[in-house]
Amino acid sequence: MEHVTKFRTIGPTTYLCPIPAVMLGCADPEGGAPNLITVAWTGVVCSKPPMLSVSIRKSRLSHDMIARTGEFTLNLTSRALCRAMDFSGVKSGREVDKFAHLGLTPQPAPGLRAAPAVAEAPAFLSCRVRSVQELGSHDLFLADIVEVSVQDRFFLADGSIDEAAMELVGYAHGKYFVLGEALGFFGYSVASPEALERRGF
Repeated sequence: MEHVTKFRTIGPTTYLCPIPAVMLGCADPEGGAPNLITVAWTGVVCSKPPMLSVSIRKSRLSHDMIARTGEFTLNLTSRALCRAMDFSGVKSGREVDKFAHLGLTPQPAPGLRAAPAVAEAPAFLSCRVRSVQELGSHDLFLADIVEVSVQDRFFLADGSIDEAAMELVGYAHGKYFVLGEALGFFGYSVASPEALERRGF
């Protein structure tokens, strides 16, 4: 008899994991305090041109800011920023200046006029909104990635980026995890023994 793996259905829900856990930076176009919001529903949607999407509830202060300025930053989260990132997701910018409360530093983002980046983030993406689509509970902002900035200290001598040193955080079903052991690289399943050795696999 053929073996059948048993699964238990849990209904149609947002159980896609792991996914990124990042801090989105945005700004009041009229000069108010900049804001941060935690987002996990984001992802790359195109490579040429480089584009991503992010989904945000209409009720969020950040939704209004992004809709009015047409821009935002996505700041990658490290182990050291995990608590701040969580705080940014549970507290509203209507109640607290998150940058000030968390001791984070807003800094200008290349290619953007208003939306700040988080100076303490290992890297951030400058994004400009291309379109907005109403989905239901959330609106999807489709955006062009106009620039990517990475802290100097994460570049290796050969010019590559050491993501392991960033201790990046992912989100899986309500919990945060630090990325762990590298299992391979793109194309490693068909790479030559020489290429595997050169890459440390």
